[in-house]
Amino acid sequence: MKSRGRAISFLDSGPSANLPAMDYLWTPWRYAYVSSTEKAGGCVFCDAPKEKDDAKVFIVHRGQHCFVILNAFPYTPGHLMIVPYAHLDELQKLATEAANEMMRLSQKMESVLRELYRPDGINLGMNIGKAAGAGIAGHIHMHVLPRWIADANFVSVIGETRILPETLAETWKRMKALLG
Repeated sequence: MKSRGRAISFLDSGPSANLPAMDYLWTPWRYAYVSSTEKAGGCVFCDAPKEKDDAKVFIVHRGQHCFVILNAFPYTPGHLMIVPYAHLDELQKLATEAANEMMRLSQKMESVLRELYRPDGINLGMNIGKAAGAGIAGHIHMHVLPRWIADANFVSVIGETRILPETLAETWKRMKALLG
């Protein structure tokens, strides 16, 4: 049964029946990306640091245990990821030294994003495992991305389009310049 685009359950007779039903917004382009990463051989996070030209793969920093790379499919300008060189599927498997470096780089990149983009906030997080929403579930990584009040809109959902004011190459240049 449907009501104005909302699914109605046969359980709608209890105390929660007065609460509005949850809306669902389907994003088929995201599924196409997530499912394609499984079919591609190898691991994009293991392959990227092998490239000598950081600009080609958008690596903005190389540390001892982790590197910082721009997200190829950013939610917002400046969306980056901090990735350990070790191919691990769970944070608990990451060596303490690498975990410490990941957090230090998260702090550093928060500062860089605040200076470059002047956001209203910063999202910092990991999706560990496919069920948690990881697009690349086999290799943990920390997302760091600037956010602005009302930066999410229906253009992404309805128009299947993200509006980004600069190219990844421009983002890379600006971050590299600031990092030195």
